[in-house]
Amino acid sequence: MNRIRLHNTVFEGLNNVYVLDGSDDGGDPDELVLVDAGVALPDVREELTAGLADLGHDLADVDLVLLTHWHYDHAGLAGAIRRESGATVHVHEADAPLVSGDGTSRADERDLRREKFLEWGMPEGTRAELVDFLEEHATLGGEPCEVEPFADGDAFEVGGRTLEAVHLPGHAAGLTAFHDPDADEAFVGDAILPKYTPNVGGADVRVDDPLGRYVDSLLRLIDLDPAAAWPGHRDRIDDPAGRAATILRHHVERTGNVVDVLAEAGPSTPWEVSAALFGDLHGIHVLHGPGEAYAHLDHLARAGVVERDGRAYELVADDPDVDALFPDPGIDRVVEWEG
Repeated sequence: MNRIRLHNTVFEGLNNVYVLDGSDDGGDPDELVLVDAGVALPDVREELTAGLADLGHDLADVDLVLLTHWHYDHAGLAGAIRRESGATVHVHEADAPLVSGDGTSRADERDLRREKFLEWGMPEGTRAELVDFLEEHATLGGEPCEVEPFADGDAFEVGGRTLEAVHLPGHAAGLTAFHDPDADEAFVGDAILPKYTPNVGGADVRVDDPLGRYVDSLLRLIDLDPAAAWPGHRDRIDDPAGRAATILRHHVERTGNVVDVLAEAGPSTPWEVSAALFGDLHGIHVLHGPGEAYAHLDHLARAGVVERDGRAYELVADDPDVDALFPDPGIDRVVEWEG
């Protein structure tokens, strides 16, 4: 297995594309498989082509693309790769309509975003700027791409490996890891990252109960407990279960921060809570900040700790036990970023 690192100046920094060609795994050396594809920019396509050439391959050699999720920085070049090579592109069924370019699904997602921006209490001018920003960057999603949807538990025989699909929604509705039980490792996309905590709430507004779904996904990763995880950004994670537990505890702490904001400020919108937590935000983070605040407020509302009145959330429980709102990850290891 090899990794190609691709530039990405809009979202999370460098993206990882993983290359499986069977040469190290006893598989067909002529079979070329990519996990994720990178963002649809000419320079990034050139980087991917050059990276493949360094490994003795060409873009036209690609047989299969496995996408961890629909976000542009992971799926953007899938259509171009398929057009060049005829490769089969697989993505989870929840994300398949967005990658395939289904007009209704893309329009529904855009409309839902606008509804959420209003619901979160985002000021009118900021809403307009964010909509313009997202529309200006829509071409990063690349050309529509015929896809083969898969479901949780499906398996792929690639490059001498068996990769099992492990659905881990939260950051995206269809986010999926590809687990190799024999190698005891998984390609996890943005389910967990070595530096940042993946955004929940803003990154995919289609996800219902985003924080609850993400916590369940973290617990599933902890239970899977692979020896190593290959993330969509940055370097290998050597204790994925420990990192997942660390992220879960981070969300417990952040939920407590949200409670503190409401206790001090009174009823507040997600936008106001975001401002208290993160200050001024720019670019894509104008989406992520209030989305994250909303995810935590929604989690508190489902537990009866807060109540929503219009766009604002009010604390209705005295001195709530935030720890009790989350499951125990079952491990004490802390895996923080040290770079």
